[in-house]
Amino acid sequence: MSKITAAITAVGGYVPNFVLTNKMLEGMVETNDEWIVSRTGIKERRILKPEEGEGTSYLAIKAAEDLIQKRNIDPEEIDLVIIATATPDSMVASTAAFVAAEIGAKNAFAYDLLAACSSFLFGMSTAASYIQSGRYKKVLLIGADKMSSIIDYTDRTTCIIFGDGAGAALFEPNEEGLGLQDEYLRADGNGRKYLGMDAGGSLMPATEETVKNRKHFIYQDGRTVFKFAVSNMADVAEKIMQRNNLKDTDVTWLVPHQANKRIIDATANRMGLDNSKVLMNIHRYGNTTSGTLPLLLADFESQLKKGDNLVFAAFGGGFTWGSIYLKWAYN
Repeated sequence: MSKITAAITAVGGYVPNFVLTNKMLEGMVETNDEWIVSRTGIKERRILKPEEGEGTSYLAIKAAEDLIQKRNIDPEEIDLVIIATATPDSMVASTAAFVAAEIGAKNAFAYDLLAACSSFLFGMSTAASYIQSGRYKKVLLIGADKMSSIIDYTDRTTCIIFGDGAGAALFEPNEEGLGLQDEYLRADGNGRKYLGMDAGGSLMPATEETVKNRKHFIYQDGRTVFKFAVSNMADVAEKIMQRNNLKDTDVTWLVPHQANKRIIDATANRMGLDNSKVLMNIHRYGNTTSGTLPLLLADFESQLKKGDNLVFAAFGGGFTWGSIYLKWAYN
């Protein structure tokens, strides 16, 4: 019997209708289009407005529905739904359970996975493990974040970067040797003082004072985070190539977390890759946190060919980071 690997067999994506441009941000904080583009590569980002929908679950449901419709699968065949997110609908009831119910995946169990901007990457490892166990046939992994719900739009270090969006990927067994090949995942909890959100958890429950002091918005030490992200994303991507004897000519696509174009460029340079091999949509969406990797797959699906070697890389708050090597499974 052939070894079972976990392959991505379908993808879907969704971004809200409202476009927040750099020009609009100029009227909100002290910044300008040239400064934002030169330092981040971002030109606009999408924001979920109440008139369109509410919560991260709305984004996740739309991305899942896009996948289900394109692949024409029966939601009742889905065994597991994982929502990779840093902005769950609530802190108690699982966003994934609600999404599963709403899309008709009534036979699936479901839970959320939180690892900041690395959530989808870590979720890929988790989904693949369930498939490779042989006990599950269809695992739906959705990366979704409504970052606008935790952004302080008077803080120019964060409000220019983040947007809302979601992407979904279906994992199924494969016996052709395609799918997830290797992973190199890391974390360093000392990093949470440089990028995080103080209040809202058990360490600092919500009070009138925490709200007044704007403790429920994310913050970052931009210089420190940038330094760690450049170094670590490049390191793990290079490591995954070395472990699998991949030359730059063997890598078809780099699928990098869309946090900052300079970080993406540094990772590609370390891997020896030309820009033509780098998937990028940061200029359109900004950093959608858990949504960046699957949104890349959804946006560039038509360019991905069976057997393509994809290297994923991400870095997130906490700190979390890693790289995954995957062979694409369909045309």
